[in-house]
Amino acid sequence: MAWPLFMDAEIKPNRSLSERGFVILISVITLANVASAAVFLRMGAPFVVPFLGLDLLAIVVAFLVSFHSGRVIERVQVSAAEVKVTYETPKLSRVVWASPTAFTRVTLERDEEDRVMALRLGLSGRYTAVAAALSPGERGEFAKALEDAIWRAKRG
Repeated sequence: MAWPLFMDAEIKPNRSLSERGFVILISVITLANVASAAVFLRMGAPFVVPFLGLDLLAIVVAFLVSFHSGRVIERVQVSAAEVKVTYETPKLSRVVWASPTAFTRVTLERDEEDRVMALRLGLSGRYTAVAAALSPGERGEFAKALEDAIWRAKRG
């Protein structure tokens, strides 16, 4: 039986650099490395050139890893029967948490300025972090919405 959802939230990591911005940034870095390589070659230091190439390769790999992790969507679903957290990519979906709604607890970890630094779902001594990609303010708003959805699901 399909239960009605009281919450179906998608949490996507924020990436401030677009693909076009990435191409522009890598082009500028490449030009700077080529100019540096030309200067070092004229000075008689040919061994610097491979290190400049490795530098560029490391930057490209770091950005590609960041873009790949940015495609992971965290989905939080609350129904009368269960609270479920899944991680979804374009290729697969993996359930990382499922618990009965009636027994699921939402716990918050706050800092000295009362910002929500961690949001966790708990059941019988087991916990899982939720909404780690959000800022502390957004995480606090999400925690209120999640608690409200669980409360409504328990009653309804």
